[in-house]
Amino acid sequence: MNRPSYGDVTAEYRALRNAAAVVDGTHDLVTIDGPDSSSFLQGILSQDIEAMMPGEVRRSFLLNPNGKLTALLWVLKGSERVGLFVDRGKGESVAETLNYYRIRVKAEVSADRRPVWSMVGPDAGATMGVDGGWLERDGSILAVAPLPGLGRVIVAGDLTMSGQARAGGVAMTAVRVEAGEPIMDVDVDEKTIPQETGLVPEAVSFSKGCYLGQELVARIDSRGHVNRRLSGIVMTRNVLPPDGAEVWLGDRMCGTLTSVTESLGVMAPIALCLLRREVSPGDEVEIRWPEGSTPAIARELPLV
Repeated sequence: MNRPSYGDVTAEYRALRNAAAVVDGTHDLVTIDGPDSSSFLQGILSQDIEAMMPGEVRRSFLLNPNGKLTALLWVLKGSERVGLFVDRGKGESVAETLNYYRIRVKAEVSADRRPVWSMVGPDAGATMGVDGGWLERDGSILAVAPLPGLGRVIVAGDLTMSGQARAGGVAMTAVRVEAGEPIMDVDVDEKTIPQETGLVPEAVSFSKGCYLGQELVARIDSRGHVNRRLSGIVMTRNVLPPDGAEVWLGDRMCGTLTSVTESLGVMAPIALCLLRREVSPGDEVEIRWPEGSTPAIARELPLV
């Protein structure tokens, strides 16, 4: 992520919430080029790639053979090219994983070296001149990939946005946590089951053929529940716990906080947490860490 702030976190937050602002360093881009690009990814990713139209954007997962997360993806479908926007720092590893499975396939996988940034806010699409899907313009790729309840256009390239408001990592984290948008290796990791993220309705096709890790996803879908789910935590005192603070319900530890931040929208410190299902939305919990504790409430996502 970019610098924490450009000098006024409140103004940056308001730009993200009420207009649009540039956020640097949000993602990496991986490209798959060749006539077999779609058919190759059809057998690897959770999304139905072959059902997508050229120019369409959808969420997906890259899973390991045991059905747990390797990466969170946005898929950009082209005629003989597919792009994958992945969380920053994951591009090389995702390209390496895809190349491991690329046997006798007419497609080349590479980690794109262009800078990737995002325009975030309700005016993001209008500001970038794109209202859906993805397109190429002036050597850059622009893809509409909204946060829950908030517009976002992810851009790979050096498009000039002179005079546009910019937002740092502090404001962007607040908006992201309010929306309930997880980041790989921060809020979820290689031990996370897809259904725990809350993203399965958008990222998984249950009508396509086999793909990497499908067995666990299908089994949990038929079973009907998982033991954890990504949830919001709202502190009821003006105390900002550290990342990794524990969430307790009575005498049971039920999760740890990730992406702890302060929210102007909620008017309280907030965080994400993979929370055990014993905790229901609205339950009062206690947040504990070695130097202190604070009461809090479990909440469904999004928070705003």
